Amino acid sequence: MYSVDEKDRVMPIEDIPQSSVGAPIPVVLSDEFVTVVAFYLQNTPDGWDGTSIRMASSGTEGEPLALVRFSFCYASMFGPPNDEAFEGHPLAKRGLEPYGAFIIENSSWIRRLEEMNSVHPYHKPQRFQARKHYVLSFHDSTFECVADGYTIELHESSIRKILPRMMELLDRSPNQPGSP
Repeated sequence: MYSVDEKDRVMPIEDIPQSSVGAPIPVVLSDEFVTVVAFYLQNTPDGWDGTSIRMASSGTEGEPLALVRFSFCYASMFGPPNDEAFEGHPLAKRGLEPYGAFIIENSSWIRRLEEMNSVHPYHKPQRFQARKHYVLSFHDSTFECVADGYTIELHESSIRKILPRMMELLDRSPNQPGSP
């Protein structure tokens, strides 16, 4: 994890749809250039009165799900905190919440990555100025990455059956060496 300072600002991302608050079952697939995150979307059936629950798994068919493809993904983290321990996240006091999508402006994490890279003989600080810090917070986990941008695809499938599409999205990664 990283430490934040007074410069970090948490901003919601409106175009990434709401993950399921019960069982988003996120899957992360990544190579050196692209990271793809798949997750089930919030799906409240018409007429549901809240008195019953519906179990979902990675094989549950016909569920609405999102694929978020992060291009030129420089770094990523996937794991804690879950929704019950979210107040322990360093950005929680800045407005980061469970079950959402966010961009972190003036990210301490990006500034730290740039500082670490500054020893590289061909270091270019301007490359880090274009990068963005994204956070997707789920029920049982949180995904964060530093990337140049993202695209979204919506599907109706199962997490298990969407894996080949995730691989296709990875295969579109650039065939070039890593950038300093």
